[in-house]
Amino acid sequence: MKQRGLGKGLNALLSDEALNVGGDNHVGVQMVNINDIETNFDQPRKKFNQEELQELSLSIRQHGILQPLIVRKKDNKYEIVAGERRYRAARMAELNEIPIIVKEFDDKQTLEIALIENIQRQDLNAMELACAYNLLMERFDLNQDEVADRVGKSRPSVTNILRLMNLTPYAQEKLRENLISFGHARAILSIKDIKVQKQLVDYIIGKKLSVRETEKYVQGLLNEKEGKKEKKEAYNPFYREIQENLQKSLGTKVTISMGAKKGKIEIEYYSDDELERIISLMHVNK
Repeated sequence: MKQRGLGKGLNALLSDEALNVGGDNHVGVQMVNINDIETNFDQPRKKFNQEELQELSLSIRQHGILQPLIVRKKDNKYEIVAGERRYRAARMAELNEIPIIVKEFDDKQTLEIALIENIQRQDLNAMELACAYNLLMERFDLNQDEVADRVGKSRPSVTNILRLMNLTPYAQEKLRENLISFGHARAILSIKDIKVQKQLVDYIIGKKLSVRETEKYVQGLLNEKEGKKEKKEAYNPFYREIQENLQKSLGTKVTISMGAKKGKIEIEYYSDDELERIISLMHVNK
């Protein structure tokens, strides 16, 4: 299988001495006062597991920091490019000095490396990932294809994650706190009303609904809004099965409705890139 941009991109940005600092030859490593280190405001990962930090802190007390932090010079300080988790644990361990490797990175490279590091460790939840992708697109004028290539993900995967940016801030925060899952969030996206969406989020958390239960509940809300006739048609087992199969194949919401003499299929998309992706999946020549 061809390697995508994730590993390739990181190796291109970090030279060998920065990647293989666990060996005997620590080229370019220097010890600096921990108070001279600053965190990166654009760090994609916003929440750190305190129990895991405590475990790492105990290890650092016994063995020290085995892998230096990657930093860049910023004014009279050093800004973390990769290794904030080690930095936080070192502070918990009350270290005075920590090992670093100084690299010359611009803002784009710094953000990319921070994002890639967290993706490789699978530390980011879906909402943090969506914000990171969105930041790459907005700050550096990248499209979804370019983001996908940089982080080593498929474009449909990036598209689905970016849809989370359409959630209300309240729903985004609950997803960031892992009180709801990515599956829950995808169902919630069908509800456009801000007030109803908040009530739905609270209902999911309070009732501890599964993703499947949430999907059924959301479908009921939508059917109630669309009217009794559409509600009855939406629950037709034949149409429901086809509808679900289409949604799985296209990776987006599909609605099938049947009138007295004719029916219709509605396929939702949320960007030009997503429309192109759907057209490609349907093998339609543009």
